[in-house]
Amino acid sequence: MHSKQNQGFATKAVHAGEKPDFREGATGDVNVPIHLSTTFARRKVTVLTAGYEYTRCQNPTRKALETKLAAIENAAYGLVFASGMAAETTLLTAMLKSGDHIVAFDDLYGGTKRVFNDILNKNGITATCVDATDDEQVRQAIRPGETRMIWIESPSNPLLKVCDIRRIADIASTCGAILVVDNTFLSPYFQKPLDLGADIIVHSSTKYIGGHSDVLGGALLCNSPAYYETLQFHQNAIGAVLAPFDSYLTLRGIKTLALRMEQHQKNALTVARYLAQHPRVKRVLYPGLEIHPQHELSKTQATGFGGVLSFEIKGSQADAEAFVESLKVITLAESLGGVESLIEIPSSMTHSSVPKEIREQVGISDTLIRFSIGIEDIDDLIADLEQGLSNL
Repeated sequence: MHSKQNQGFATKAVHAGEKPDFREGATGDVNVPIHLSTTFARRKVTVLTAGYEYTRCQNPTRKALETKLAAIENAAYGLVFASGMAAETTLLTAMLKSGDHIVAFDDLYGGTKRVFNDILNKNGITATCVDATDDEQVRQAIRPGETRMIWIESPSNPLLKVCDIRRIADIASTCGAILVVDNTFLSPYFQKPLDLGADIIVHSSTKYIGGHSDVLGGALLCNSPAYYETLQFHQNAIGAVLAPFDSYLTLRGIKTLALRMEQHQKNALTVARYLAQHPRVKRVLYPGLEIHPQHELSKTQATGFGGVLSFEIKGSQADAEAFVESLKVITLAESLGGVESLIEIPSSMTHSSVPKEIREQVGISDTLIRFSIGIEDIDDLIADLEQGLSNL
C-alpha cells in the first residue's frame, strides 16, 4: 500500500492537508472550509478548542495550506504569510541579529535586495553579493564567525542563472550558515531544495503556487524543529499572516500546479527556441536551452526548467519599450507564474530600485526583457511575438 510519504506529487497537491471530516455533526467537505472567524470559543480557560485560539496565531484553513505546501516540498514544516516579502522579512528578523553577515547571489529579485540594502543595513546586518554560479566566490565571501546566512535564487531573477545547490549547501554546513533558497521560479513541482541540502525554502506563493494572479502570499518551508519553532514564534509575533480566504485560493491553485507547470514549460521551451533564432534578438536566457551555461547542472538538481525566460533585443531601451507595449495577447505587467503570459522590462519595473550601475554590473541591461510564459495556445503567443518584433 502506498504511504502518504510515497504518494506522487499531483496526489499530494490535491489531497494533502484536506481530509473530509466524517465526525457526527460534520459535513464531509471535500474542500477545506474557509474559516473566517478571527477567534475561537473554548469551554475552559486553559483548554483550547482543537488547538485554535486566534486567527493570527493559527487558523484551520491556513493550517491546511501549510500542511499541503510542506507535503509537496518534502518538508516537515510549512508557514505561510501575507506576501513573499512578508515571508522573507519574517525569516530575516527571526534568524539574524546586529553584526551578522549574509552572502547573497548578485542576481536577486529587486525587492529582496532592497530589504538587504535599505532595511537590514540600518540594523547592523550586512550582505555581500557574489556570482553564486561560481561556488568558490561564495566560499571566499564567507566571514568566519560573522556569516550567518547564504541566500540564493536558482534560477535567479531575472538572469536565470543556476546555482549548484548541493555544493553551496556543503559550504554553508562547513561555516555554520543557514542556506536559504528561493524556489519561486521552479516551484516544488520541478525542484525541491531541501532534498539538495538547503535549510530553508522561501516562496512568493503569489506566483506559480497560487498560479492565477489573484492571491498574494508567501511561504517558508524547513525540516528543522528548532528553525520551525523560531519562525512560528515570529510569524505570530510579527503578524504578517495569510488570511483565510487567501489561504483557500492558494489551496485551490496548488491542486492544478502539476498540470500548469508542464504547460508553462512546454510553451517556454518553444518560445525560447523561437527567440534564439530571431534576427532581432541578441540573446536568450533559459536553462532549458542547451546553450545555457548551467543547462547540464539544471538537469542534475531539477526535473524541469520552468516557465520564465529573459531575452535581450537588439536596439535601444526605447525599442524594448515599444516592443512590449505593442503586444496584444501577452500582458505588460510585473509578476510571473500566472496562467496568463506576463512580460516586463526589469530595469524599469521589477528591478528599478536597484541602482543602474549595479544592474549593469550584474548584467541587467535596459533592453533585457523578462517573460513569464503562460498556458495559452502556443501559436497565439508566437504570432504575438512575431508581430511585435517585426514592427521594430
